[in-house]
Amino acid sequence: MRKIIAGLFISLDGVVEAPQKWHFPYFNEEMMQSVTWLMERGDAMLLGRGTYDEFAAHWPHQDPADPMARTLNETPKYVVSTTMETAAWQNSTIINSDVAARLTELKQQPGKDITMSGSPTLVSWLLTEGLLDELHLLVHPIILGTGQRLFTEGIGQIPLTLTASESFSTGVLDLTYERA
Repeated sequence: MRKIIAGLFISLDGVVEAPQKWHFPYFNEEMMQSVTWLMERGDAMLLGRGTYDEFAAHWPHQDPADPMARTLNETPKYVVSTTMETAAWQNSTIINSDVAARLTELKQQPGKDITMSGSPTLVSWLLTEGLLDELHLLVHPIILGTGQRLFTEGIGQIPLTLTASESFSTGVLDLTYERA
């Protein structure tokens, strides 16, 4: 069975909002290898509405020779949204009802894993619903103090098991968790 695997850039105090404003000083070859490895595990992407909108505004307009642009544009994308009516970015499908059942069906289809980048609200929901199989956090050694955090008050307890960890030369920790 396919897995749903999420990867997020996160600050030491749990902020995941707007990583483009704070994570680049820590981006190096080690992090690129980690991000690439995660992307290569999947043949489909799962996105929340906000991340979809950001990606769809950027990636279709990039050089098709850029490997990242080519991958993101060609990969089938599933966007979870109850308010979206159309998805113009190529290979995009909206999931707007029976989300848990639809994602369970996707996981049962043949293929590689389903990867996620960003989409913190959706990641939290998937964790509470027991649908997220792996959580990859690239923990940056910075305290931001403000911004959207991955886990909100009242999410409840969700036991996780650390299955892999690596420390990068920049001080970033690459942590992989699965449900306990």
